[in-house]
Amino acid sequence: MRRYSRITGTGSYLPPRRLTNADLVAELAGRGVETSDEWIVERTGIRARHFAAPDVASSDLGLEAARHAIAAAGLQPSDIDLIIVATSTPDMVFPSAACILQHKLGANGCPAFDVQAVCSGFVYALAVADSMIQTGAANRALVVGAEVFSRILDFNDRTTCVLFGDGAGAVVLEASETPGILSSDLHADGKYVDILCVPGNVSGGSVLGDPVLKMDGQAVFKLAVGVLEKAAHAALAKAGLTEADIDWLIPHQANIRIMQGTARKLKMSMDKVVVTVDQHGNTSAASIPLALDHAVRSGQVKKGDTVLLEGVGGGFTWGAVLLKM
Repeated sequence: MRRYSRITGTGSYLPPRRLTNADLVAELAGRGVETSDEWIVERTGIRARHFAAPDVASSDLGLEAARHAIAAAGLQPSDIDLIIVATSTPDMVFPSAACILQHKLGANGCPAFDVQAVCSGFVYALAVADSMIQTGAANRALVVGAEVFSRILDFNDRTTCVLFGDGAGAVVLEASETPGILSSDLHADGKYVDILCVPGNVSGGSVLGDPVLKMDGQAVFKLAVGVLEKAAHAALAKAGLTEADIDWLIPHQANIRIMQGTARKLKMSMDKVVVTVDQHGNTSAASIPLALDHAVRSGQVKKGDTVLLEGVGGGFTWGAVLLKM
């Protein structure tokens, strides 16, 4: 009998410090950087974001989200036999945030590793976990997206520092006799490295290059809408479905304009799109599981719904996962 995987629990966590656009505008003014709530909302749809305290790491945020997801699945941490963390802001150079999270969770012994695909990270990690469950390498996987992007922002650059926030989301994926993950479609094209990157690294105890985020916003926007449409249609084709079969679209929460553009290309009403970017900002690999958990707990996404997850990020990476809740 063929093995499948199905999401049985979702969870999320946002650090307590919430900054509205007005809060951030005031902080930036102190640095001599001018922007406004109107400017931010018009270009991005973002109205607020959360920033972690200086002593809080990605694994700390991921831990809280993981606990919520494991509880929602009716499991204990000891039941988990695979941990994958999608992050671009790990606690350390090494070991992985997944190993650190594993220890904090008390789920020691199972495989644990990070996936680095930036904002597409959760989609990549979910596809990897699904493959491992299908082959019998795991039975109950914890897949986490966790980020502290506030650590890598240039607060003198108003075009990027207003976009991002911190947070974590998680799902428990379990082996199933009936399909949950219906299909996935993953891609990358390294020739676009320069349009979204953090061009720094550590050498000899010092930082080489520039350790803050750089982005060509227009280039990212132009590329994102096109590749997301292609990935969505590829995932649908693999599952033998069409746009009309999608109950909910949960895209990476980067920019409301990208989300609206993607919905138009898929002939979907924005009423069928889960939107949290206004309150969370862009939380990179955490954005899709954060939005999914919000939609599940608010009653938007229900058991049996067909959901399309899709993300695009630095690399340039992109992908989609089609699933039935």
